[in-house]
Amino acid sequence: MTLSSQASNAIIYVTYGLTLIFCVGLAWYHNDKSKFLSSNQTKTGIPLALNFIASAMGCGILTTYTQVANLAGIHGLMTYTIVGALPIFFFSFWGPLIRRKCPEGFVLTEWTFQRFGSVTGYYLSLATILTMFLFMVAELSAIKFAVEALTGLDGLPVVIVECIVTTIYTSIGGFQVSFSTDNYQACVVLVLAVIGVIGFALNVNIDPELKRETESYLLGANKLGWQLLYILFIAIATCDCFISGFWLRTFAAKTNKDLMIGTGIASIVAMTICTLVGLPGIFGVWTGDVVIGSPEGYLSFFIMVSTMGNWMIGLILIFSIVLSTCTFDSLQSGLTSTIVNDFGRGRMPLWAARVITILVMVPSIVVAVKVADDVLKIYFIADLISSSVIPSLFIGLSTRFYFWTGWEVVGGGFAGLFFVWVFGTVYYGDAAEGGKLLLIWNGIYDSEDWGPFGAFVVAPGVSLVGGLIICGVRLAVLKVYSNIKGTPFTALDRPEKLGFGGVAIGDSSDIEEVYEETLNESQSKKSTDYVKEEDNFRA
Repeated sequence: MTLSSQASNAIIYVTYGLTLIFCVGLAWYHNDKSKFLSSNQTKTGIPLALNFIASAMGCGILTTYTQVANLAGIHGLMTYTIVGALPIFFFSFWGPLIRRKCPEGFVLTEWTFQRFGSVTGYYLSLATILTMFLFMVAELSAIKFAVEALTGLDGLPVVIVECIVTTIYTSIGGFQVSFSTDNYQACVVLVLAVIGVIGFALNVNIDPELKRETESYLLGANKLGWQLLYILFIAIATCDCFISGFWLRTFAAKTNKDLMIGTGIASIVAMTICTLVGLPGIFGVWTGDVVIGSPEGYLSFFIMVSTMGNWMIGLILIFSIVLSTCTFDSLQSGLTSTIVNDFGRGRMPLWAARVITILVMVPSIVVAVKVADDVLKIYFIADLISSSVIPSLFIGLSTRFYFWTGWEVVGGGFAGLFFVWVFGTVYYGDAAEGGKLLLIWNGIYDSEDWGPFGAFVVAPGVSLVGGLIICGVRLAVLKVYSNIKGTPFTALDRPEKLGFGGVAIGDSSDIEEVYEETLNESQSKKSTDYVKEEDNFRA
């Protein structure tokens, strides 16, 4: 059962049309130039939760989670959903640390500029821009694929229309409109998800015989599931740090408590939704639509939806469009804020930011249509880059490592990637295959191929070890140089303040201080509420 081309086009373009009208209206209403790039310390817990939900998923979840479930069963699916959602909550841990050190910033790169200097700042900025560009390409590729799978229509016009719609309202209102629209779009997504789950459950016909034959594998533990537990955790936890949309929302939190509430709710909701959309990878086997490890396993969700009523197909089509739009505009505004902040350094006019918002769409469309045919492969390229960069970078968050410099960060990152190639060359016995491992060319789903697992061990491990070696060499060279010149050796002198927001060096750890701040915020709020209740009682 399929929708007619007329009905499909009507649903698609009416949905985009209504989205455009609504979002442009919000953009004009919230057209505050001072909040085009950021909106620091203004948002409370529930709006933050809705925004993190909207930013954390995207249309790609309809294929990626079903593919993992079809290959690794419930073990692989739950691994993916848990380690995919947990890093959202980590922003309630890293966020307050970085907000204290760089209160006037709004993206991770700004703290990097202040802490490590311009070279390291631009290094991280380029890695961040590349990652978000890849995610934008992946999202456009995902909505193109979803439309083609659900309707049989050419997905290219849909990709172009989505870029035009999001570009119009994002270029008008920037981050502020992205935040506001995500609140409403996330509510729509949640409502459609509930209706879709009910409709899906009422239309699935499981074959008991097929279930008995396959449930031991699909419902049990397996080697691939254990491999994915490590690979996906490292990949997603580090890659999320490159998504500027998450940092914009982190800095937008009014208090640390609001941030914790927002990320906590978002993690649970995202995990639930991703689990539900991944289950067709298992149910498709039990209905006879696909087999375990099928090349079409990633299509399980769409294959099953196509056997249901037209209303269900139309619902999922709207769900896909709204989900993709709210994720894409978050990436779009995040990329624009990063470029303007890092390369404008406070001197770029607003009109230039709007032009950048428009220009980044052209290469995104071209790459999504011409090159991107595997959404997961795109994600893993970005993941490997982040897993080699973030570990050595985050060492600098600790005041105990005040002597850690950009040499260690940049050198450790490149060392991590280089030794992935070395590992791949040795493991596969071929330099070309080692190069392919840098691109995760063969995927991560062959449990007999330990190459990807090794890559995600080598990248962060060498990043840290390489950084430590570089640090030791640098300090030794500076010591020898100071002895030769007869000058004081100052490389290990503890500065009164670090260059990332004026945070004093103390004996207590940053983590303990942030925890105390969060507790104080909570106690302060309780005290205020108590005073209000007392005043009301007396009145």
